[in-house]
Order: sequence, then structure tokens, then C-alpha cells
Amino acid sequence: MANVIIASKLSIRDVKQHLQIATRNLARNRRRGLTALLTVAISVVSLMLADGFIQWIFWGMREATIQSQLGHIQITRPGYLSAGAANPHAYLLPENSQTRSAIEFTPGVKLVAPRLAVTGLISHGETTIAFIAEGVDPQKEKALSKDLRIGKGQNLTDADTNEVILGRGLARSLNVQPDATVVLLVSTANGGINAIEMKVSGIFLSSNQAYDDSALRLPINLAQSLLRIDGAHTWLVLLNHTEQTDDYLAQFRTRFPSETNNLEFVPWYQQADFYNKTVALFSQQMNVLRLIIGAIIVLSISNILIMNVLERTGEIGTLLAIGLKRKKILLLFAAEGILLGLLGASLGVVIGFGLAELISAIGIPMPPPPGMEEGYIGEIRITPEVLINAFLIALTTTTLAGLYPAWKASRMEIVNALRHNI
Repeated sequence: MANVIIASKLSIRDVKQHLQIATRNLARNRRRGLTALLTVAISVVSLMLADGFIQWIFWGMREATIQSQLGHIQITRPGYLSAGAANPHAYLLPENSQTRSAIEFTPGVKLVAPRLAVTGLISHGETTIAFIAEGVDPQKEKALSKDLRIGKGQNLTDADTNEVILGRGLARSLNVQPDATVVLLVSTANGGINAIEMKVSGIFLSSNQAYDDSALRLPINLAQSLLRIDGAHTWLVLLNHTEQTDDYLAQFRTRFPSETNNLEFVPWYQQADFYNKTVALFSQQMNVLRLIIGAIIVLSISNILIMNVLERTGEIGTLLAIGLKRKKILLLFAAEGILLGLLGASLGVVIGFGLAELISAIGIPMPPPPGMEEGYIGEIRITPEVLINAFLIALTTTTLAGLYPAWKASRMEIVNALRHNI
């Protein structure tokens, strides 16, 4: 704390002078100075590339979750997400609603898409399997479900077509291909049984293999006809920017309070359990990596600066003998650590950003993660937070690394130090 107070009293001229002297002292032994500089720069590059790759994974998982399953905000009847499985038809939203239109025409909202949950049995030939399905608006799902890829055939095109798309795992279990015919059997809202024969227009793949193994999609009009109901279970709100989710969530809750509108607004991250656990795990691992790299910087730079102090013992004794204060000695050597941090961190940021762009342009082939059948091409996502974190870690650790050598230099006995000049 005392060092901070001392530094705050320095004039700009004094700071400039200390940095100039530190530059000359580091340049005395160019090989050692270059080694220290590269140590810091390589550490920054390592941090940026590792953190950038993790951030890309977070971004990819987040957008895949939003674009294929949850949207940015889910609108349901209160209690549907916790108790709706027992009696989903008791939580239906109206088919045509002024509230839904008002939300959709809010600036910054891209669309509001209705979805209707359906469960039942699907049959093809002698094979019958349980399924989970979503009745969707095909036109709106083009913008909402970008992460849902059609592997064979084509996507749903019209709300009135008697077609269905199957997850790849479900299609494999039924042994069907596009243009095949399947039969859906469900329990209606009044407890009866209803069945419909539909054409398979396509086979889709998502980021969740377990979902693909049991899921299908059909036009919401047909889903309503199959269940003999009107309305939807959820309205999915898609925003222009994911970062604005909390702002719009607060706005909608204020404009449409649950007490008067009987609506519940749920952000995507409250339903993304796997994403949240992955972020927590990877963030802990990244913190450990930051700690390890920080320790490497401290030990390496501290060792180099101590060697500088030992080589200049006689010079330090002379400065003390002519009346230079110990505080001044402390600041002179501490400035070397700060300068190494500034130069090394800046160099590392420039190199790291260039390497990240190059690697992203080439792509990183990745094997299929758990729950998926296909690999993907990874990238490095450099955000302002990644740059700032890497820069500050390097600057802070090199500054700390320079404190002990600086203190050691300032506490030398004048007589013992002068003996090195003999």
C-alpha cells in the first residue's frame, strides 16, 4: 500500500525518467532482457489462445441452445415448466393474442414463435417407438432454428402440409428415409386417441444426440388438429442480440405483469442446465491455467531481475553512498518489472490476436463431443474481456515479480555493496 502511495506522488516527468532508466538497464544484457520479454509475451499468447477457444465453445453452445431449442426468452403460463408435464393442456396459451403481437412488434425483437409439445407413438411398418414432438410454425422456425441442420430431404415448408421431419436417431430406429410414410398416435386433450398418417419430408441433426434419437417436428396446425386443441404451450422470443436478454426480460415483466396477464417470462439460461454446468467446469479449469501461467511469470521474471540486482550490486552501493534514497532505488528496480510487463503484455496481445485470426481462418478440426455423432471445426474467439484479462494478468504478475528484487536492492548495506567495486 505504501508503494502505491509513493507512486501516486510521482510526477509524469519522474515516471518517464524511471521508465527510461529501466529501459537502459534492461538493455544492458540484451539476451536476458529478450528472454524475459518473450517469457511474458508467450504467456500472454497462451492465455489468449486457451481462453479464446473456451470462449468460442461457450458462444457456440449458447447460440446452439438458443437457436435450436429455447430462444432467448420463453413465455408460458405460470407453473408450466415445473408442473406442466402432468397436465400440459391446462397451460395453453391463446392462438391469437394481442400480448403476443405487442411483444413481437417490440423494437429489438426478431420474432415470436409458438410451439406446441406433443408426445405419443410413431409407427413405420412393424416398428413402433415413443416420440417427443414440437408443433412449430415452419416460416418462423427458419430464423429461429438455424442450428437445426437438415441431413437428408428438406425442412418443413408450409404450415398446411401433411409432413414431418425426424431426428436422425429416430429415423434410424424406424429405418425410414425422406418420402417414407409414418403414423403418429397420440392421446387427445379429452382423453381419446387420435392418429394421423404423415410423409417424412426430411431428417434433421441438432447439437444434442439424445434429442435426435426421439424427437420430431410437424406443423403446429397439424399438431393442434392431432391433439384437438387450440393454442400453444410456449412462445419463444428471438432477439437481435443475446447480450440484451436480461434487459428485455425486465422490460417484458414490467409491461406484462403475471398478476394481470397470467404469463411467465423465462430466460434461456434458466433452462440450459448442461450449458451452465459446462461453463462452470471450464471456467474453473481456465482459472487454474491462469494461476499456473501467473506463477510461471512470477518465478521466471523474479529470477531474471534478481540476477540483474546481483550483477549491479556495486552500482547500487555507489548510488546509496552518494545519497540516493532507498525509496528511489526501490522505484528504479520496480520500474523494470513494470516495463517488462507493459512491453511483454503488449507484444503478446498483438501476436496472440494475429495467431487467433490465423487459426480461426484455417479452423481446428475437433472430434465429436459427448452426445454428438459429428465433429466440428473450432475457432478462437477473442473478445475484449479475453484481451484485457491476458494483459492485466501479465502486467500484474511481472509487477509483483519485480517487487522482491527491488526491495532486496533497496535494503543492501552500503559497505557490503561497495566492496563489489573493488
